[in-house]
Amino acid sequence: MIKGYSYQTLMGSLTLLEEEGYLVEIRFGKDGETKEEYKIEETPVIEKTFRQLEEYFQGRRQAFDVPLRPRGTEFQRQVWAALLDIPYGETWSYKDLAMKIQRRKAFRAVGMANNKNPLPIIIPCHRVIGSDGKLVGYGGGLKVKEKLLDLEKSVIH
Repeated sequence: MIKGYSYQTLMGSLTLLEEEGYLVEIRFGKDGETKEEYKIEETPVIEKTFRQLEEYFQGRRQAFDVPLRPRGTEFQRQVWAALLDIPYGETWSYKDLAMKIQRRKAFRAVGMANNKNPLPIIIPCHRVIGSDGKLVGYGGGLKVKEKLLDLEKSVIH
């Protein structure tokens, strides 16, 4: 059974979803609070994730230590695993990410997998930018993406 709980954070409303002791999804905004899909319950995994997100938003955490189980295709999971290798405070292009998974011509497919990341922030898809250095799409909106990148840059500089 999927359990979920919503919080107000510096990045707006976030709904954290857990199943069988694993974090499976993070949703942005009020749309993430569709309660028919899950039982409203603040589980230990959800509470731990929220605490770590708050530490991250305060610039006191650079990596997360919660059990993850993102649902997706094998290719998507490969891309999401590579996202975890992007260092805190740095950005990669979709091409860089495609090279990381040894699929150098698959940057469009990498972009689509990035777009489907069910665990934003924790799996740092916000660290992926266009090859021209511009910010491109983000599930939480470009303003949130910019805030996350600015936060990370301010902590390491």
